[in-house]
Amino acid sequence: MTADQTPDQPANRAPAQTSEQTLIRAEKVSRQYRLGENLIHAVDGVSLEIRAGEFVALLGSSGSGKSTLLNLLAGLDRPTAGAIHVRGKNLAALDAVELARYRRDTVGMVFQSFNLLPRMTLEENVELPLRLAEVERGEREARVGEALERVRLGPRRAHRPSELSGGEQQRGALARALVNRPAILFADEPTGNLDSVNGEQILMLLREIQGSLGMTIVMVTHERPLAERFANRIVVLSDGRLVSGG
Repeated sequence: MTADQTPDQPANRAPAQTSEQTLIRAEKVSRQYRLGENLIHAVDGVSLEIRAGEFVALLGSSGSGKSTLLNLLAGLDRPTAGAIHVRGKNLAALDAVELARYRRDTVGMVFQSFNLLPRMTLEENVELPLRLAEVERGEREARVGEALERVRLGPRRAHRPSELSGGEQQRGALARALVNRPAILFADEPTGNLDSVNGEQILMLLREIQGSLGMTIVMVTHERPLAERFANRIVVLSDGRLVSGG
């Protein structure tokens, strides 16, 4: 399926590649922080399982805790209480070095803001995670080319972010997230800065990647229609608590 095609079947039908194996398991996870004299329960006792190969949408209004939960699952933050097991490892028990290794080797991240470095070309931006992982130059070149072709940006590799449209920048950010071949792709409002056409193209690419690579995708969104079209499962949060879909 290409980025300008329309899905021809309901997104909530699990793909053939989906495994029944649990990849992510959150057990009574909470994240609290203080705001002045108030204790904020950003995530409040959430238990959730995500199978390998699923495309899960975390849905909720602003302040529902969905982005906080995503950050906990991605190892960008630590829970106040509870456990998060990924491939049998409890993220809460990992030290800083082990957690950094988890983020480098297992996780790809896409944000609402594209976060491309303005002085680097698209190719250099995509290559950066491989440099940090000390991948050899020949392997880096092959992986960068593969990632850019997957998001249909091969001809734009020498351009800087300012020379790309918003949709192209987000596809570039997606290529950067894919270049280390992660097992899990986390996307935090990936369509938030895009118009409806480019937003839909990004989600088509995500579903295509899920199908072709068997990748697990966890996406935060507040747009229920898009979640219903593209995700296999919708998990709804409200006031930091799981409402449905767990």
